[in-house]
Amino acid sequence: MRSSPVPAAAGVYGWHFEQPPQPNVDAGRLLYVGIAPRFMANRTSTQNLHKRVRYHYRGNAAGSTLRLTLGCLLGLELRRVGSGKRMTFGKAGEATLSQWMADNARVCWIEQSEPWNLESQLISQLDLPLNLDQNRHNAFHSRLKEIRAQARRQARALPISW
Repeated sequence: MRSSPVPAAAGVYGWHFEQPPQPNVDAGRLLYVGIAPRFMANRTSTQNLHKRVRYHYRGNAAGSTLRLTLGCLLGLELRRVGSGKRMTFGKAGEATLSQWMADNARVCWIEQSEPWNLESQLISQLDLPLNLDQNRHNAFHSRLKEIRAQARRQARALPISW
């Protein structure tokens, strides 16, 4: 297991991809930003940059909107798992996605004590096609929502995986 240079601190992270997950996007450009921790009134989050970035790289689509988006764009089959409420790409699909990310994804970050403020500014000012939250103005927003909705509809039509 390699050590990670990503700090266990609050901040904003950004994702670039050597081979973009969608056509007509320049390789290497910033496509998605996220934050850790999330802003939650009356609650303290235990998330930090290190945990969040690690989960995006090695977690599953149920806990990472970035993984859900990437897997859908790459054509992986979304499945209901466990009790049927969670959706992932299954063991093989998540492994395929993790390998694709290891080969193509690059992440950068900046420590920020209140990252939600910077996230909002970045989403409003930059072209970030893989962000959905706060990003209705993006030209790809409605298409991405439909791609993800279609994957969920197809998953609901399939038997639950264990």
